[in-house]
Amino acid sequence: MGQIATYTFAVTGMHCASCGILTDDTVEDVDGVRSLTTSLRAGRATVKLDPARCGPTDVVAAITAAGYTAQVAQT
Repeated sequence: MGQIATYTFAVTGMHCASCGILTDDTVEDVDGVRSLTTSLRAGRATVKLDPARCGPTDVVAAITAAGYTAQVAQT
């Protein structure tokens, strides 16, 4: 395994626990995602990924496919 990069995403449109679960399940299916934590209350997802296999745009695409809006959050 190579380097691991951590990104935080602002996610909008999540309204309940099922939304968080759907987001988690969708992002976990992205090849290269190593772990993630989703906070429904904060509207954020923190994702650890292998940058040789995927990038933040892949995570945004997965969240969008799940029906939500996401962008890399400013730190």
